[in-house]
Amino acid sequence: MAIFNAIYHLLWGDIITIPLPGNSNLGLSFLVLLLIPVGLYFTIRTRFLPFRLFPEMVRITLETNKKSERESISGLQALIVSTACRVGMGNLVGVVAAISAGGAGAVFWMWLIALVGASTAFIEATLAQIYKEKDPLYGGYRGGPAYYLHHLFVRPQSRRKHSVLAVLFAISGLVCWCGISQVIGNSISSSFKNAFQIPPLWSTIALVAVAAVIVLRKNATVRVLDIIVPIMAACYFFLTLFLIIKNAALLPGVFGRIFSEAFGLRQVAGGGLGAVIMNGAKRGLFSNEAGSGSAPCAAAAADVNHPAKAGLLQALGVFIDTILICSCSAMIMLLTPQTLTDGLEGMDLLQTAMRYHLGEFGVIFIAVILWLFSFSTFLGILFYARSNVAYLFGDNWLSQTLYKILALVMLFVGGLAAYQFVWDLGDIGIGLMTIFNMVALLPLAPKALESLRDYEKNEIKKR
Repeated sequence: MAIFNAIYHLLWGDIITIPLPGNSNLGLSFLVLLLIPVGLYFTIRTRFLPFRLFPEMVRITLETNKKSERESISGLQALIVSTACRVGMGNLVGVVAAISAGGAGAVFWMWLIALVGASTAFIEATLAQIYKEKDPLYGGYRGGPAYYLHHLFVRPQSRRKHSVLAVLFAISGLVCWCGISQVIGNSISSSFKNAFQIPPLWSTIALVAVAAVIVLRKNATVRVLDIIVPIMAACYFFLTLFLIIKNAALLPGVFGRIFSEAFGLRQVAGGGLGAVIMNGAKRGLFSNEAGSGSAPCAAAAADVNHPAKAGLLQALGVFIDTILICSCSAMIMLLTPQTLTDGLEGMDLLQTAMRYHLGEFGVIFIAVILWLFSFSTFLGILFYARSNVAYLFGDNWLSQTLYKILALVMLFVGGLAAYQFVWDLGDIGIGLMTIFNMVALLPLAPKALESLRDYEKNEIKKR
């Protein structure tokens, strides 16, 4: 436990503290110190790709690859899978936590970090495409950080089947996704108990049964996500858009509050500026997953005719997650009178805001949306796990099925009780994944940048 706690605090604890005006401090964790500079570096090296090529990102979502192989998935389907994981319960619970702890100003820093993270997402997804392999079990392709780490450290002529860092990444990912499975089960059972008074045991049994029917079938996961993700994202977005239009007169005050609190004198005077910055930064970093190495597992499976296309699609995924969906959650809360939300935290804050806007229907809507967000995340992480299980144990159905059963067990356990140790283990897993992924991203980035230059020269300019 001592070693476990030491690793957790090394990854997530503040290792550097910067004093700020008004007796405030800006605490920086190791992961924040790693991800933000790398994101800025890639933003510069890609010549501010998120701004320059945003129209191209949108355009290729509608593009089809007529030469795609049987059982492979399209670039758009890969985007949907990664969006299922990015647009998870963190878009509700995480944004609420950021605003609860950091105020409205945290939203500004969340937006800023998303713009930085989009370039990192492009680099890792493009590399996943460059080093992808044929998938003999599921059909199509597979890949991700474990595979490009392998190519970085194992020479082509070598007989070695594994690289140490690639193995460590794959194990970290599987540990992380098991931990997330428990969190998902707990969040869903809790929300249904609060909204419908359904006992956790019954809601958990139903959840695990539906999940098992989908994930234990060969290729049902992507087909189900193709339906769930667009519907849930559209419902949440358009409901929020309705609330924004309904409260349009309040928008100048809301945006004024966001920007004033991001740098405001009140936060400086109250010693809370550091909390504003870091809560927004952490929310942005770990909601969009840029740099963690998760989304490349989906990007590698995309059957696209140029690696950079997969990268651009995953960069767009960061925008969808943070700029669009996370902002929806923020607006729901910030358009609610502060007199109703003062002193509230977590889901109490969000449910109070929805009750203000839509009455009891709002509370039920949030419970259903949380279920959809969380369930789609579970399906998405099991898609991610495919390539990592294959890298560790080879191409066999036994290992694939056993990991799915383990994840289903964790989903069931989480629905009945929350075990902090497992939650923290998931946090350690994603932290270690990020570190191992970064070991490969920096030396291999020139290949992704070369792919970007080739795409701009031979695809965009010739159009």
